[in-house]
Amino acid sequence: MNHKMICRTLGNIITLEGALMALPALCALCYREWRVALVFFCTAAASTFAGWIVSRIFAHCDRTIYAREGFVTVGLAWILMSAVGAVPLILTGDIASPVDAFFEIVSGLTTTGASILRDVTALSHGGAFWRSFTHWIGGMGVLVLMMAIFSDSTGRSIHIMRAEMPGPVVDKIVPRVKDTAKILYLMYIGLTLTEVVFLLFGGMSLFESLIHSFGTAGTGGFSVRSDSIGAYSPYLQWVITIFMLLFGVNFNLYYLLLLKRFRSALRSEELWTYLGTVVVATGIITANILSMIGSFGEAFRQAAFQVASIITTTGYSSADFNLWPNLSRVILLLLMFMGGCAGSTAGGLKVSRVCILFKGAGRELSKLLHPRSVTTVRFEGKPLDESTRAGVTSYFAVYALLMAAIFLIIGHEPFDLETHITAVVACFNNVGPGFSAVGPMGGYADYGPVSKIALSAAMLLGRLEIYPLLLTFTPATWRKR
Repeated sequence: MNHKMICRTLGNIITLEGALMALPALCALCYREWRVALVFFCTAAASTFAGWIVSRIFAHCDRTIYAREGFVTVGLAWILMSAVGAVPLILTGDIASPVDAFFEIVSGLTTTGASILRDVTALSHGGAFWRSFTHWIGGMGVLVLMMAIFSDSTGRSIHIMRAEMPGPVVDKIVPRVKDTAKILYLMYIGLTLTEVVFLLFGGMSLFESLIHSFGTAGTGGFSVRSDSIGAYSPYLQWVITIFMLLFGVNFNLYYLLLLKRFRSALRSEELWTYLGTVVVATGIITANILSMIGSFGEAFRQAAFQVASIITTTGYSSADFNLWPNLSRVILLLLMFMGGCAGSTAGGLKVSRVCILFKGAGRELSKLLHPRSVTTVRFEGKPLDESTRAGVTSYFAVYALLMAAIFLIIGHEPFDLETHITAVVACFNNVGPGFSAVGPMGGYADYGPVSKIALSAAMLLGRLEIYPLLLTFTPATWRKR
């Protein structure tokens, strides 16, 4: 285990996080929140200095990173970032409890959008900006951002990218990892700024446009309104709906489009499964809630918005879907598990894994009927090797076991079964709102400290796709080989 390189990388991460805190500090200055600005500037300075000291101490270490170091670096980095990110919220008084502040920042960085705040409008502008900006930071991955900025990323940094980026398979877009990270972030920034422009055109203020673009880009869902997106015009809701769907697409496809390789991009099996699911789910829910809503246009808009929000695990709401018929709520629950495409900022199992699981199950059924036949599971036009298929199956098994364990931990809380189940599902899949007490008009404030820590762990496990966090706390990982 290359401990020195891990420490050096963590130092760089804290330096970067400190530098990013300058933005909410400037936001607080714009709104004349002098104390809030001072807290953020001081925290930024302290984080930057501490990170710089650590990175300088280990500046001349061996910079080789293997898969094991990649997993551990990612696991520790996200925990450390969450702890440091919670500090200014505590010091400003926006969130008094350290556990609550940690939960909120974990929810932000993992792009979950679950909140303990009862009144989001009571936040300072600086605190609200930082809370939502963590969505944008965590959406693409802060270690990917670090690789795009720092010039000393090695070729083996792909192990860090694979540990942090969501999906069963992550490859380099171009030969150098640093260039891949830059391309990903340029596309990410470009889409975010485009959404800001569209929201400004619809009458949103610059502050609210940035907040909601951060939430959409990172598929996170923090808003500055108590009723989320419900208070905004139909135009603004449609803009956010479209951009939620765009950010749920694999970013590699956008790169192919930029290269004008349209045929390669548009023949993606995962993309068409994702879009097809959105269309079918929207159609069914529209028909199911039409009698309740009364207007087809309104029903279609609400259905499209919530389907886009849930399948991309953004978690914004334009209506209280807790009140919708059971069929609509069951569809939304299934979409929570599915999630968006691999290589996007969305959470969940990912469309690619769901496809592989169904195809694998189909092959097993075929073998039962025709034991001597040789069948191959194909995905994206290519045959899948057994290791990939087995990896997806084992991931799903661990995923289910961990959700059951967290469900047991929070089971002592005085909530109904629907609340507990959907709280775990929503946090593990980085969706945010569930049903019943944790629905779009509710929250996680009434859970106890132990349950909030367990749900924070669920959010981190879901965002990092389980293995980095598990391996970080496995004793065998730290033993010498």
